[in-house]
Amino acid sequence: MSRRRSAPRASTPAPRLLPSSPCPCGLPGSYAECCGRLHRGQVAATTAEALMRSRYSAFAARDEAYLLRTWHPDTRPDSVDFDPGLRWVRLEVLSTGEGGAFHAEGTVAFRAHFTEGREEGVLTEHSRFVRVDGAWVYLDALSLD
Repeated sequence: MSRRRSAPRASTPAPRLLPSSPCPCGLPGSYAECCGRLHRGQVAATTAEALMRSRYSAFAARDEAYLLRTWHPDTRPDSVDFDPGLRWVRLEVLSTGEGGAFHAEGTVAFRAHFTEGREEGVLTEHSRFVRVDGAWVYLDALSLD
């Protein structure tokens, strides 16, 4: 999910994600009641997993501002690469390590399923999250060895 922009791409409209749409992160509830609250800045992620889920939803919604806001300043790109033909369709959280209310760091391993045209694909990542000024942010992806 840490795709960086390598070359400018033609702009395409974000996928239609209504407040009443199911939340892309896979948790029960509507987008407005789940990750939409984080994207709008109404609440902050309380765990590393909650941040990872909200970032997945932000990739699905093409919410560049939220992604950049929740990226660690040392690893944050200038912009986010949204491939116009790619659609994020399902998230599987495989494991979490720490990342709770009393932790300063946490990890989340996941599979993000996508389609690109008629092809299906899976991105597997083991992401590392840390707190900056009390807020969870995405730091980087760990090796999958």
